[in-house]
Amino acid sequence: MENIPTWTCVVALALRDGKGRWLMHRRPADKHHGGLWEFPGGKVETDETPRNALVREIEEELGLVLEPAACAPVGFAEETSGEGRPPIVIMLYTSVWDGSGMGALEGGEIDWFTPEEAELLAKPPLDVALAAKLFAKGVI
Repeated sequence: MENIPTWTCVVALALRDGKGRWLMHRRPADKHHGGLWEFPGGKVETDETPRNALVREIEEELGLVLEPAACAPVGFAEETSGEGRPPIVIMLYTSVWDGSGMGALEGGEIDWFTPEEAELLAKPPLDVALAAKLFAKGVI
């Protein structure tokens, strides 16, 4: 029997700097949701834990090395329909930036935003839901 995934697990990072701003990644124009802002991250591979996948993805995308224990879970968002593909569940973690160098290594761009600015950015639907959870009173 062929092993077809019934859903896709994705991890994302809400990274905060010392000024209370949050890092967002703008997707390359030629990708799905191109030009929209998202929390950086990526897919969890079958042999990984979500936290280890987050550490790997952030190093690949930003060149930033995180300690798994420094990433705290915040919440998740899920699609109800995958539109012809397995639905996605995004698990959001948060961490504080230590000031080390980083950049958008896999395309797109990165920038820092206050919670108010980040709420106004054009984002994919699941990132809209994640931002609402992250910036809700009492969460951060």
